[in-house]
Amino acid sequence: MSALLSKAEYAAIAETLVLPTQAFVDGAPYASRSGKTFATTNPATDKVLAHVVACDSSDVDHAVAAAKAAFEDGRWSKLSPGARKKVLLRFADLLEQHADELAVMESLDSGKPVRECALIDVPETIHMIRWHAELIDKIYDNTAPVGNDALTLVVREAIGVVGLVLPWNFPLLMLAWKIGPSLAAGCSIVVKPATETTLTALRVAELAFAAGVPAGVFNVLPGGGQEVGEPLGRHMDVAMVSFTGSTATGRRFLHYAADSNLKRIVLECGGKNPAVVMSDVEDLDLVASHVVNGAFWNMGENCSASSRLIVNEDIKDDLLERIAVHLREWQLGDPLDPDNRLGAMVSKAHFDKVASYLEQARVEQLQVRVGGQTEQGVYVQPTVVDGVPADSRLFQEEIFGPVLAVTTFKTIDQAIALANDTVYGLAASVYTDNLRNAIKLSREIRAGIVTVNCFGEGDASTPFGGYKESGFGGRDKSVWAHDQYTEIKTIWIDVSER
Repeated sequence: MSALLSKAEYAAIAETLVLPTQAFVDGAPYASRSGKTFATTNPATDKVLAHVVACDSSDVDHAVAAAKAAFEDGRWSKLSPGARKKVLLRFADLLEQHADELAVMESLDSGKPVRECALIDVPETIHMIRWHAELIDKIYDNTAPVGNDALTLVVREAIGVVGLVLPWNFPLLMLAWKIGPSLAAGCSIVVKPATETTLTALRVAELAFAAGVPAGVFNVLPGGGQEVGEPLGRHMDVAMVSFTGSTATGRRFLHYAADSNLKRIVLECGGKNPAVVMSDVEDLDLVASHVVNGAFWNMGENCSASSRLIVNEDIKDDLLERIAVHLREWQLGDPLDPDNRLGAMVSKAHFDKVASYLEQARVEQLQVRVGGQTEQGVYVQPTVVDGVPADSRLFQEEIFGPVLAVTTFKTIDQAIALANDTVYGLAASVYTDNLRNAIKLSREIRAGIVTVNCFGEGDASTPFGGYKESGFGGRDKSVWAHDQYTEIKTIWIDVSER
C-alpha cells in the first residue's frame, strides 16, 4: 500500500501536471480528423481541466487499421510469452514511478478522493498488470486422449483486435482489468475511455509505449458512445469487445455484434447488491464497518456497492446506530485532501440523478436515518434510508451514489427472496456466525460474487462478473479473464502408419 502525501503536496502535483489532450494511435499522440474537442472538467470545482480531442468513426477506422496491422505482422502477438512478460513488467515499473501523478490526475478528472486513488486504485492497477504479466508463461495448452494414430493439440491463440470500452467510476482500475489479460494474450487493443474520465487512459498508453509495447498495439480514442463506442462495436475488423458500464448500453453492444461480424462481447454491467445480516452475528460493530465500506466506498459509484441492507428485524436498530457512528469517519469534501473519504459526484448530470432518489425517498415518506441532503457543488451526503419496501425504486434501481436502502426480514428464506428480488446478480455480502446459514446464503443468492463476513471483490486471482442483467460472456480478473481474449484451436496430426 502506498503512503499518502499531504494536501499541499497533492495540490503542488496538480499544479504541475501536463495533461494529455490528444488520442494515442500507432505509438504517438493523434489529433482527431475532425479537429473537434470536448472539455473535461474537474467535478469538484466545475473548472475545465483540458480540451480533449473528440474522435469519430473515421478515427476508429484509422486506429483499428493500425491495431490490425500490428497484430498481423506479429510485432506483439508473435512475441514469445517471456518477451511479452518482460515488457509488461517494465510497464508496471513505469506506472509505479508515476504513481502520485496518476493518483492526482485520476482524482482531478473524476472527483474521486485522492486518498482512494493513492491507496487503492493506482496500487491495484500496477498489481493487476504485474499479475497478468507473470501469468503469461504459466498457462499451458493441452493435448487430447485420441489414441496412437493421431497427436491432438488444443491451443490458445490471441483473438485479434479488441475494443475495450471503459466506465467512468474506476478509470484506471477498469483499464487495468482489461489491458492486463488482453495484452498478455497478445492482442492489439483500441480503448474507448468514458468521456467524463479520459486523462489517465491516455497517460497509461504513453507509459506502455515507453515501456516497449510496440506502436499500434495500444491505442486510445476519446469520444462519445455514438461516435466511438458504436463504430467499435460494429467494426468488421474488431474481433471482440469488452464493455463495463450500464446494462442499457451493454445491450446495444449485443446488437452491434449481431449486425456486424458476430464479434465476441463480454459485458460487466450494473448491480443492486444486497448485504444480508443475520441475527446470529456476534460483532455488529465489525459488520457496520463493512456495510459502510461496501455502501459508500467511491461515493457508491460502484457496480458492486452494497446498496441494499437486508437485515434481521431484531437487530436493525442496533446495527443502524453503529453504521451512523462509523459514518462520522467518512468525511465529505475536497477530493485532493487525503483526510476526506468521500468526494464529488462525477458530473452534474449524475449528481442530479442521485439527488432525485433523495427526493423519491421523501415522496415515498421513507425514514432517512443519516444524511439525505446535497451540498454545494455536486456533493451528496452519505445517506441511509430505513423502511424501504421491495417495490420501491430505492430497492430496485441502481442509484450509483452514496445511498443505502434498508429492508428487514424475519426468516432466512425471506432474506434470500429479498436478496434475489432484482434483475441484477453481480455481488452480495452475507454476515452470519452460523456456518449452515453462511453456506445456504452463499449458495442460494444469485450473484457472481458472494463474500461472507466482509465486503470485497476478491483479488487478482478471483473472477469478477455477474448473473442475470449484471453480466454476459465472460469474467474480468483471474486466469479466466485470459479465456475471453483468446480463441481455442484444435490441431489434429495424423501419425498413423501408412
